[in-house]
Amino acid sequence: MSDTTETTPGWLTTDELETARARMPILYVEAVPVRVDDSGEVTSIGLLLRIGPDGTVSRTLVSGRVLHHERVRDALLRHLEKDLGPVALPRVPASLQPFTVAEYFPTAGVTSYHDPRQHAVSLAYIVPVSGDCRPRQDALDLVWFSPQEAASQAVQSEMPGGQGVLLKQALAHVGHTY
Repeated sequence: MSDTTETTPGWLTTDELETARARMPILYVEAVPVRVDDSGEVTSIGLLLRIGPDGTVSRTLVSGRVLHHERVRDALLRHLEKDLGPVALPRVPASLQPFTVAEYFPTAGVTSYHDPRQHAVSLAYIVPVSGDCRPRQDALDLVWFSPQEAASQAVQSEMPGGQGVLLKQALAHVGHTY
């Protein structure tokens, strides 16, 4: 995550964010970008390729914080554009009910989700995209996998912090259990 100036509404400085993370859960949105066929069946899942702060390469979902005074819908669209580019053409559902709520803890083993920086609550969505996805910001690439490939142990092992578990839940939510 990048540092921003204090003049941007809703943003915290690096020190303020660290202080907040130490005192309360932080709200996030996560999105599983998918391609669907004409009948609405999920045909592929997009996973970002990133380099973590420790230099490891991993596959991740679209994710990010919800800002103060920002609607969840707006946060979801902002992070989809930030990670997939301005012409990804995401179709955010009319009803913003997440397929699950993932609770990340700094202590490993409390739940399937782990983030050593913070206690975070994440609203997770499956979002069809129909446009040209061009990864931006800290994403190196976006790779499309079939549902079966996405559920494979090889792909799951490349996903940190329990995001592989979240991906499997998303696949099950749309009828793909492997």
